[in-house]
Amino acid sequence: MYRIGIIGCGKIAQVRHIPEYAASGKAEIKAFFDINYDRAKALAEKYGATACKSVDELLSLPLDAVSVCTSNNTHSQYAIAALKKGINVLCEKPMAISLDECIEMDREAEKSGKILMIGQNQRLTKAHQKARKIVSSGEMGRVISFKTTFGHGGPETWSVDPGKNTWFFDKKKAVMGAMADLGIHKTDLIDYILDDEVGAVTATVRTLDKKGPDGNLISVDDNAICIYEMRSGAVGVMSASWTYYGAEDNSTVLYMEKGIVKIYSDPDHSVTVIHDDGRVEYFDTDQIQTNDNQTSSGVIDEFILSLERGYAEISSHSVLPAMKAVFAALESSEKGKRIEIV
Repeated sequence: MYRIGIIGCGKIAQVRHIPEYAASGKAEIKAFFDINYDRAKALAEKYGATACKSVDELLSLPLDAVSVCTSNNTHSQYAIAALKKGINVLCEKPMAISLDECIEMDREAEKSGKILMIGQNQRLTKAHQKARKIVSSGEMGRVISFKTTFGHGGPETWSVDPGKNTWFFDKKKAVMGAMADLGIHKTDLIDYILDDEVGAVTATVRTLDKKGPDGNLISVDDNAICIYEMRSGAVGVMSASWTYYGAEDNSTVLYMEKGIVKIYSDPDHSVTVIHDDGRVEYFDTDQIQTNDNQTSSGVIDEFILSLERGYAEISSHSVLPAMKAVFAALESSEKGKRIEIV
């Protein structure tokens, strides 16, 4: 039974991490920390755990692993502190708020010999895994271009403290907006499905509509539209948005030499393969999660499997290329030019 500490008791911890650890049968939550001590205390009472008043207090306990579920600006600090204590880490996305922090986290994981897994849960959906197999099989030829999208109406109702005062809109805590919340998912996903990396980016990352409690535009981006040039030669568009005021869009389309692969773009079929000879195949593997329809993310099961086998497939090292692309997109938007990733 793995002894788990929860750092940050907000919505993602309450909806995914905590219940999924409890349901796993292989983990026991031993400690909680949150900047709102009453929140941590309530959860500790519910699960028979310890409520801690600091991260240092939590990390001083005998733990096998922690989940870092805090605001973006503290991911690196808390993950590195845990690794230095010899504790395995599952860190929510985005990995960190700068490339230097990401690299430091990855180096500390390697140095400590402990697992640092990043919660890039889109790699775990059956449809995305099926698409990866289709691409790697070569049956449809190479990927020529693509479009991958993640958009919804914003995090106001998702945050544990719902409304326009959410920390997602606070530049000091979030640093990035839709790009960090949604764009990193689709950037990491296109790397995963294509087994490739983004080599150059041309992007616009800006605030178009979302307003804070004062009625002014929020200080982080609510839209990111990026042209990704993959190292393989494929070129596509990644869009992330908090201003899709309607149905959520979490789709990906691959335009390949021998046809088209559509993923989560049809509500009736999770994967549609349209062959160049007119044949159409449907693979009804699963349904993508939405903010309004939460099911098990698979992240905790994958993390526990990582602890059992001693390494993580969704490691910090494997996520670094996507984080490089995210920061290149921010630089491209700021400077108004194409950025090559070294």
